[in-house]
Amino acid sequence: MNPDLDASALIAEDEPLLAAHLRHALQQAWPALRIVGVVANGAQALERTLALRPQIVFLDIRMPGLDGLEVARALAEDWPEADAAGFPLLVFVTAYDQHAVQAFELQAADYLLKPVQPARLAHCLDRLQGRLQAQSQQRLQPSTPQTPPPLSALLGQLEQLVRATEPAGAARPAAARLEVIAAQQGSITEMIPIEEVIYFEAADKYLRVITSRGEHLIRMSLRELITQIDDQRFWQIHRGVVVQARCIARAVRDEQGRTTLVLKDRPEILNVSRVFAPRFRGM
Repeated sequence: MNPDLDASALIAEDEPLLAAHLRHALQQAWPALRIVGVVANGAQALERTLALRPQIVFLDIRMPGLDGLEVARALAEDWPEADAAGFPLLVFVTAYDQHAVQAFELQAADYLLKPVQPARLAHCLDRLQGRLQAQSQQRLQPSTPQTPPPLSALLGQLEQLVRATEPAGAARPAAARLEVIAAQQGSITEMIPIEEVIYFEAADKYLRVITSRGEHLIRMSLRELITQIDDQRFWQIHRGVVVQARCIARAVRDEQGRTTLVLKDRPEILNVSRVFAPRFRGM
């Protein structure tokens, strides 16, 4: 490991003592590493990473609001296409036991187990420095075709980690499937059958429920909704949008590679983020 290699990093950890411990350990092991920020929740991690563009992001798996895997997904969605080669190296910080380690080893990311041990940290930093140096050499050779990180592939790998990092023996209770949505407006509660919903869109603490006849607001998060609907019928096309598959008329890909959806019974055009666009290839 080269302690003098210049690089920047952001730490996202909701426990102040653990954040301080990780920052101290990084400063001891890699003095030239610039810590450009320490944040305590997922929303801050997303905002500061997009604003500061650090080369490395240390993400706690479990944070308030967006967790570490959700932050990674959001980064892959929101990162500018023009700077795909600058997508940060991700290091997930987890309290999970050894059963999860192999999953992280196989992915396009690294990991640290809490409490962080010096030997594992040194191994992680060696890998990070190797990747940074390889990227630097590639940039210095303009004749070499640039190979930006496959952000859509990264998302697929992150989704696998969601399952692989569940504590051993843990089982998520099955949520009851939504059949009817109760949407209140003043003194009236509209009962909307789920099959009439064309798409859902996140709006702050609410969801917009869009049908062919209009729209309603319900107080529910998209995360909560997804556990209660059939993902074979309702497809997520963006961090904040889920659309009923049978309501899609066609998917259109433009010259820049952006994908949009034309709906059967609504005039609006829906944007598909790049991490979900592979679903529509071949349609």
